Amino acid sequence: MQGDPKPHFANRYILQGEGALIAIAGIVLYAQHGFSWLLFAVLILLPDLAMIGYVRGPRVGAILYNFGHSYIAPLILLAVALWVDSETTVAIGLIWGVHIGADRALGYGLKYPEGFKSTHLGRV
Repeated sequence: MQGDPKPHFANRYILQGEGALIAIAGIVLYAQHGFSWLLFAVLILLPDLAMIGYVRGPRVGAILYNFGHSYIAPLILLAVALWVDSETTVAIGLIWGVHIGADRALGYGLKYPEGFKSTHLGRV
C-alpha cells in the first residue's frame, strides 16, 4: 500500500458520527439495565490492552488492536450473553461496544500494518 490511505472527508465524519451514536446507545442501554458503573469504569479501557501487540511489531500490533476494536467480537459476545441469559456478559459486551464507538467518534480507526497512526479513518 502506497502512503497513507485518506478516506473521503464526508466518509470520515459519517464513520465518526456512527461511532458516537453507537457509544451513546450503548451507554443508554447500560444505564437502562442498571448495570454497575464501577464495572464500567474498570473495563472501559480494557480493549486498549490490545496495543501491547505493537511490542511484536506493527503487523502483529494491528491484528491484535483490530480484534479488540472491531464490533464483531462484542456483538458475538452480546448474542451469546442473551442466549445464555447472562447479565454480566451483556454488561461487558455493551462496555466493549461503547469503547469502540467512542474511539471511532474521536477518530481512532482500525489500524493498517504500516504503523499505529495509519488507520481506516486517516492518520491519527
